[in-house]
Amino acid sequence: MSATYQTDFNFWIEQTAQLLRENRWQEIDKEHLIEEISDLGKSEKRAIYSQLIRLLLHLLKWQYQPQRRSDSWLDSITDARTQIELTIKDSPSLKKYPTEQLEESYERARRQATKQTGLLISVFPENCPYSLDLVLNEDWLPE
Repeated sequence: MSATYQTDFNFWIEQTAQLLRENRWQEIDKEHLIEEISDLGKSEKRAIYSQLIRLLLHLLKWQYQPQRRSDSWLDSITDARTQIELTIKDSPSLKKYPTEQLEESYERARRQATKQTGLLISVFPENCPYSLDLVLNEDWLPE
């Protein structure tokens, strides 16, 4: 099974699932299965982190470039909130993760906002000016 993992990942997944269903524990590629399960958790966290950066970036652009506001920015804000909500719904143990990542996500969003808007980084507050409750509130936009 280990060789299959390297050469045909999808087939490896199908085979591993079948072995699990059949309780054929000795034949399971445990090392790679453990690795994949661990990576699933990382993937969920990465998804929240990425969406939080995207959300904060568009909130900053919304606030600091009101003349350029667009439906696409609003769509991006809405979609990022939805993706974070859905990820947490699927994995409730990650509910606190956005709080843990808010400042780091904000710093990345702030740097991206500088590049995308052409505004000096000093225009944007050094620390996140929004509470997480506001950031995730579907009815809130900064003015």
